[in-house]
Amino acid sequence: MSVPTAFIGVILIWSTTPLAIQWSSEGWGFLFGVTGRMAIGMAVCAVLLVLLRKKIPLHRNALATYLVAGLGIYGAMTAVYWGSQYISSGLVAVLFGLSPVVTTIMAAMILQERCLTPARILGALLGVLGLLAIFSADINGAAIAGQGIVALLIGVFIHSGSTVVLKRLNNSLPAIVTTTGGLAVAVPLYVITWWVLDGEFPEEMAVRNSAALVYLAVLGTALGFSLYYYILKNMQASHVGLIPLITPVTALLVGQSFNGETISADVWHGTAFILFALGFHQWGDQLLARAKLFLVPAKRTL
Repeated sequence: MSVPTAFIGVILIWSTTPLAIQWSSEGWGFLFGVTGRMAIGMAVCAVLLVLLRKKIPLHRNALATYLVAGLGIYGAMTAVYWGSQYISSGLVAVLFGLSPVVTTIMAAMILQERCLTPARILGALLGVLGLLAIFSADINGAAIAGQGIVALLIGVFIHSGSTVVLKRLNNSLPAIVTTTGGLAVAVPLYVITWWVLDGEFPEEMAVRNSAALVYLAVLGTALGFSLYYYILKNMQASHVGLIPLITPVTALLVGQSFNGETISADVWHGTAFILFALGFHQWGDQLLARAKLFLVPAKRTL
């Protein structure tokens, strides 16, 4: 597969995943939806491991990696699925798009990385302004609930924390191996949670629900992760950074077009703030450096 094709594929998958999450949970509850998705996804990843002739290492660092990845998947996706019951699918993508900002802050705190530059701090503050704008939206008119937003933010923090700890472990495992090992940890946790809190199988399997579940398992989990790591390996980081700037807008439009979701002006304003914050977080340092180079010669001339 060519790199541009993979790039477009990731955007399409990430743009439609929030709506598929909502559809896959209709009628039988979010716990059955997320448990079914991860179980099928793990089966697909296991088949890919066999086809690619990859083995799952069981040394200490590998086991720690699977544990961290699995707990991250379990915690983050549980929060996302629960929160998606109360907010629009497009807003799910907007809020989860804050992951790069949160990951940078946590990396500075946990890994002691010197990554909190003035531009990135400003980007984080702009992101907060975007969240405040979204919180001020009309809850009924925009199909937004405060608890749904809080749940998504919890999911973002869990996902970012897992990412930082995985980086600290510094493993060299292939992406498909890490994903499969993480799912092997997460799926039993999902099954236990579903069994304790729900434990009931759906009486009927609607076509849309079932199709969304399979879509999330095969495309959203197995293929989506594989394509993302593929472009991450073969594209410049600045180009990969365009994805969280594109998918929130496309996800909002997908939810509006296919699910009849109402998007208020406050949500669009908050989304614009968050996207600008992500852009400044990604490229703000380069822009400030270029501005400094432009202004310094002009000052000397005067």
